[in-house]
Amino acid sequence: MANGSRQAAWEFFGAELKRRREDAGLTQMELGSRVFVSGGYIGQFEQAIRKPQLDVAQRIDEILQTEGFFERTWRKLIDDKRYAEYFAEVVELERTATKISTFAPTLVPGLLQTSAYTRAVMLAGNPFASDDSIEEKVEARRERARVLDGTTPPEYWAILHEHVLRIPVGGSAAMAEQLDHVVSLARRRKVLVQTLPYAVGAYPLMGRMVQLMEFAEAPPTAYTEAVYSGSLLDDPALVKRVQGAYDLLRAAALPPEASLALIESAAEDHRRCASTT
Repeated sequence: MANGSRQAAWEFFGAELKRRREDAGLTQMELGSRVFVSGGYIGQFEQAIRKPQLDVAQRIDEILQTEGFFERTWRKLIDDKRYAEYFAEVVELERTATKISTFAPTLVPGLLQTSAYTRAVMLAGNPFASDDSIEEKVEARRERARVLDGTTPPEYWAILHEHVLRIPVGGSAAMAEQLDHVVSLARRRKVLVQTLPYAVGAYPLMGRMVQLMEFAEAPPTAYTEAVYSGSLLDDPALVKRVQGAYDLLRAAALPPEASLALIESAAEDHRRCASTT
């Protein structure tokens, strides 16, 4: 679904929510209190500024007695079978974000991955998957990455732990290519990259992947992952705490130029390994 038609569909979702809420004789605040969000959030859903999470859409159906209409519409708009259910909404939010800030403790972030790197990650987690299935996942990730090449790309800031640079995902040659790609994006000012060297020792969000997203007309959100699960956080107080931890990571990380030098050095190390095998 193209971005324009997707937005039109969300506007329809919002218009229907407003119509059915008013038919039920509820104010935005009254509906919000019953589905455990603020009245302001209901207003943002109705204006298609913000998209509700699945559990909120389900609670709206329950309160407005709409027989699953909003859940079905949500699934049609957000569910993409190429992504895990817990991640599909994040992909949707990336398309409208004005700023994305990511901390990667173990893997190169998806938006920065090469096809070879993605393929190796997918095969490691799905050793019995067919080639077609793996390639579908690789293409989905390539499609996600195109957000950085759009007419109004988000400001993208990534902090990579040195651990990310050293693991030869896909082999030494593929890893060298991956790190060259990250450097190229940074040199072309598509992204801003910092590295967190081993020497830092303990650090905030120890071992936790986190992604913060900001929007032109909606509150910021934070996303973090665990094993085969993810959490999209939008409680303002909690998002503020995550932002504070991310700021501490920025302070501990190497400056951008020193970070690129470390990435380039790691790429050369992988290239040397590739040439001797």
